[in-house]
Amino acid sequence: MSNATTNNDTVHRVSFLDKASLHIPTLRILQADGTTYEQAVLPNIDQELANKIYDTCVFTRVLDERMLGAQRQGRISFYMTCTGEEAAVIGSAAALDDGDVILAQYREHAALRYRGFPTEQFMNQMFSNEKDFGKGRQMPIHYGSQELNYQTISSPLATQIPQATGVAYGLKLQGKRNVAVCYFGEGAASEGDFHAGLNMAAVLKSPTIFFCRNNGYAISTPTEEQYAGNGIASRGVGYGMHTIRVDGNDMLAVLAATQQARAYALEHNGPVLIEAMSYRLGAHSSSDDPSGYRSKEEEAKWQQHDPVKRFKLWMINKGWLDEATDAELHEKYREEVLSAVKTAEKLPAPHIDEIIEDVFDKPTPALKKQLSELKEHINKYPNAYPKSAGRI
Repeated sequence: MSNATTNNDTVHRVSFLDKASLHIPTLRILQADGTTYEQAVLPNIDQELANKIYDTCVFTRVLDERMLGAQRQGRISFYMTCTGEEAAVIGSAAALDDGDVILAQYREHAALRYRGFPTEQFMNQMFSNEKDFGKGRQMPIHYGSQELNYQTISSPLATQIPQATGVAYGLKLQGKRNVAVCYFGEGAASEGDFHAGLNMAAVLKSPTIFFCRNNGYAISTPTEEQYAGNGIASRGVGYGMHTIRVDGNDMLAVLAATQQARAYALEHNGPVLIEAMSYRLGAHSSSDDPSGYRSKEEEAKWQQHDPVKRFKLWMINKGWLDEATDAELHEKYREEVLSAVKTAEKLPAPHIDEIIEDVFDKPTPALKKQLSELKEHINKYPNAYPKSAGRI
C-alpha cells in the first residue's frame, strides 16, 4: 500500500506484494532484421561457432519437415517438432561444454544434433530397428546417448527436473567442472517435480541450469490458464536462485544468457533458471491439431519472429553466409535425411532377447521366466504379431 512506512525493510502497516512488484526484463540482442540493438553486448561467438549453430538449425528444420511427413505416411508412429524454438534449444546447447549433461524433455533433438548425433541414429531410434541405441523400447523422438552426455528422454512430464538436480550435485561431489542442463516447457513447470527439483537445487547448491522453453501452450492450454504469476522466471527468484528471462527467438540472447549462466553455476556451485519466451510454430505433436485452440492470425504473427530466419539474416549481414550456400545446405540435408529414412526402415527390429538386457547387470530369474513365457505366447499366436516379433 502507498501509505506504508518502511525502515530497514521493516513495515509497520499492512503492505502486500503482487506480481507487478517484481519487474523481470527480457534480454534481447538481435532484431528481426538481423541487426543488433545499439547497446547490446554480444555473446562469445565467432564464425566457426555461428556456422555450426546455423548448420544445426537447417538440419533440424529439414528433419522436422521430413519426419512429420513420414509420420503422416504411416512410416513412423509419432513425431514432435522443434520448429520455432530452435534458438532456445540450439543457442543454449552451443554455450555448453561437451562434458555437461543434458536432461531434455522431448523437443530438444536439436541439442543432440549440435553435439554430433548422426542422421542414421536419429532414424534408427525413430524406426526402433536393431541399430537403435534404445533397442526399440522407446517411442520415436525419445533419444538418448551416453557418449554425448544426453540422458534418455522419458515421456512422463517433468521427471527430468529433480533428476537434473541430482546429476549436477553428483558432478559437484566428483569435483568436475561441469553442469547439468535441464530443458522443460512452461506446462511442465506446473508439475510438482518442478518445485521439488528447484528447491532441492537451491538448498543443496547444485550447479544446474534449468532452461524453460515458454512457448505459450501446454499442448492446448494457453499460459493464462496455467498460472497467474509473472511467468516462470519469478519462481526462480522465489526459490532464491539466479534468474534471467530472454527472448527465446533470439539466438544471440540465448547464447549469451546460457554462457553466463554456466559460468555462474560453476563459480558459485549453484543453480540458475533461464526462461526463454518463444512460440512453437508447429503442433504440439503429430497427434495434435492446433487449429482447435489458436488462430491462423496468431501463428502468422509469430512467423515474423522466426528464430532461424533472424539468425540467418545476422550471418548474411556479417558476410558469413549467402543465399546460395543456404540453399545448398538445405538440399544436402533433404537428400541425407531421405536416404537415411529408406535405409533405417528396412532394418529388422531388435532381437526379442534384448528386451531384458540392460535392466540389471545380469537378467534375473524372474525376467528370464517372463521372456520365456512371452516367446511361447508369440509362437502360439504368430498372426497377431508383426513378423519382426518372430526373431525369437
